[in-house]
Amino acid sequence: MVESEYSVKDVARIFGLQEARLRYWAQTGFIGPSLRRRGRFYYTFQDLIGVRLAKELLDKGLTLQRVRRNLDALRSALPSVQSPLSRVKVCSDGDHLVVVDEDVVYEPASGQVVMDFAVASLSTQLADVAPISSRADVATDQTAYQWFLDGCRAEADGDDAAARADYERALGKDPAIAAAHTNLGNVLYRAGERGAARRSYERALELDPEQPEARFNLGNVLDDLGEIELAIAELRHVSSGCPEFADAHFNLGVILARVGGVAQARALFERYLALDPDSDWAAQARGLLTELDG
Repeated sequence: MVESEYSVKDVARIFGLQEARLRYWAQTGFIGPSLRRRGRFYYTFQDLIGVRLAKELLDKGLTLQRVRRNLDALRSALPSVQSPLSRVKVCSDGDHLVVVDEDVVYEPASGQVVMDFAVASLSTQLADVAPISSRADVATDQTAYQWFLDGCRAEADGDDAAARADYERALGKDPAIAAAHTNLGNVLYRAGERGAARRSYERALELDPEQPEARFNLGNVLDDLGEIELAIAELRHVSSGCPEFADAHFNLGVILARVGGVAQARALFERYLALDPDSDWAAQARGLLTELDG
């Protein structure tokens, strides 16, 4: 049987993560794609189980080191699983990991289990990633998640009007898709509808308080609206809670430099350059550092 393969873009859409964050995880050896075909790397279904575990544990406040230990245990356990992965269940308390395959338990846990998810639900979610051939062929009864993916594709193609309509259809069917609220906010922001974008980001955070992308974008909108203290608070939350989120360091540094927080801004620009030295904004970060040192 041919193994399913998922691109970085697919995985970002599935989990509501920035592609840059996934690339950073892969570059640092934290969690990344393991399948190479036609000279490119792809995520397998087992890789996606690891991504989901990593995201859920990080959202619970565990350190990268503790999450890495769980991922290592998961990698060692999955090859011995005999049942289809959709029947497997993974649980962790942060220090210990349990893999349940039918009635057999791998890596018995000790202490209270505080994170528990069924891989079967992930398998159902992934079924929605299959590309839809064309808009003309889309059935009216497609799922909210399919509308969400249509919106992602339209947005990637630069068609914000279609993306907005698709995100609104997705949320009409299921208003609890946090990533759809975030993406709709991005479309509204580009259209100049700052107030509506803010409400979309705030709704996304009501549903998923630890989603760094929504909080980062909310901080930028608040800055545009002149609510500087709130903007700084939101971006601080992202830069401290998600230290690999390079753009949060850069944008927070820009605001702090503007209000006189020179020392903090300098540290943030240096952190940004350490994370993303070859980005489009790297030259600007170096220029700002020169200005602060002048």
